[in-house]
Amino acid sequence: MKTIGLIGGMSWESTAHYYAILNRETARLRGGLHSAPVIVHSVDFAPIEAMQRAGDWDGAGAQLAQIATTLEAQGCGVIGLATNTMHICAPQIVAALTVPFIHIAAPTADALLADGIGTVGLLGTRFTMEQRFYIDGLEQRGLEVLVPVIGITNLNGIIYEELCRGIVREESRRLYVDAIARLAARGAEAVILGCTEIGMLIDDSVSPIPTYDTTELHAKALVAAALD
Repeated sequence: MKTIGLIGGMSWESTAHYYAILNRETARLRGGLHSAPVIVHSVDFAPIEAMQRAGDWDGAGAQLAQIATTLEAQGCGVIGLATNTMHICAPQIVAALTVPFIHIAAPTADALLADGIGTVGLLGTRFTMEQRFYIDGLEQRGLEVLVPVIGITNLNGIIYEELCRGIVREESRRLYVDAIARLAARGAEAVILGCTEIGMLIDDSVSPIPTYDTTELHAKALVAAALD
């Protein structure tokens, strides 16, 4: 099994979930006491978040690409970026690597298409919902993508002010469920939890339509690539 290189810390709350899923999935597939060989480079999120607000995607991409090359130099045979939003920098990271980079949208699209989903809602940070870098990849696979038309600021704030800090509030859960219901009313057959923290708040037990948790799907795809 190849060593997995994981660029994390955006936020560390979701990176902790990645680590657990990587090891659970490896144990499931390999049995016994097997766990995932993984090197995690966990960044300080505050400077990255400042770059997001400033729109300095080139600066952030350069930093993440440098981290990725360091992970490759340490012997990692597959690289993952444990955040949806920062996949806006994926082209810079891919260009710096000679080993595979597993894009978070790829296993998400695979799962949706395998289940026969054609129209899907997308929840995430405002960057993920408002910019095209993520939506384009899904549409290129033939999916119709719907994003909220109201409440984006509130949904975004819940991610940064609560979930990234490990705060899970029932009131915030209700806001997300309402947003999902509005997407369903517009024709969404399922919803992508397109921020790696949203799974802390929402799952199939509370959502009016099926959820696709990008954290879970991405971590499992990293294990599959490492075992390939």
